[in-house]
Amino acid sequence: MIADMHNHTTLCNHATGSMKEFVLRAIENGTKYFGFSDHAPMNFDEEYRMNFNKMEIYEKMVKDIKEEFKERIDILLGYEVDYLENFVDDRVLKRDVDYLIGSVHFINSWGFDNPEYIGEYKNRDIDKIWEDYFYAIECMAKSKMFNIVGHLDLMKIFKFLPKKDIRILAKEAIKEIKKTDMVVELSGAGLRKPIGEIYPSKLLLELIRENDIKITFSSDAHKPEDVGFGSEEIVKIAKEFDYSEIAIFKQKERVMIKF
Repeated sequence: MIADMHNHTTLCNHATGSMKEFVLRAIENGTKYFGFSDHAPMNFDEEYRMNFNKMEIYEKMVKDIKEEFKERIDILLGYEVDYLENFVDDRVLKRDVDYLIGSVHFINSWGFDNPEYIGEYKNRDIDKIWEDYFYAIECMAKSKMFNIVGHLDLMKIFKFLPKKDIRILAKEAIKEIKKTDMVVELSGAGLRKPIGEIYPSKLLLELIRENDIKITFSSDAHKPEDVGFGSEEIVKIAKEFDYSEIAIFKQKERVMIKF
């Protein structure tokens, strides 16, 4: 795929492989724009993200590899930021980067996508879980802090699906994403998870397309082998919904490119 905006490094403590291996894999895949957007620091769940004192190190690493490969690929610098009330930190939001991905991985303090806490699904009403999740996405969009929505329907990761029509559950969140002019990523990460499909689902893509919301592509790679995983399916689905261009960001400015 021509662009791959969401990829990680070992600084997040749960990725493997060197940045050079990621980049070489992207070049092999024919990628023209490759974004590192590692998990931003936050004073919560520190085990799965970089520390605040590693931000400058991370940014220098990305800039160095950008320079090393400038003749072969355009490397972009970003962060994936967890949207969790009272924990989003200005020290991250004010960094001089190309873009910020906003993601929801927690409902209150429950890390719903972490296999360690999968048992909690049995203790809650499934539709209420999804309502709370999309309300968090709605609030994230309203915050106007971010450029890209990360894995819009991550809640489906373990195949705990709502009984209600997901389009109804997501309707207000989609409206806010449109209103704040955010971009939604089509991510191959879901193909590597129990759900076995890209994020977001085709049902949600119906809403996204109806609202003329722009998209981008991503791998959400945590190891070099994940880079570009499912890219053919991602591109195919994007075309099914009559998309012919995607967004990248440079210095927070959106640039549309054909694919």
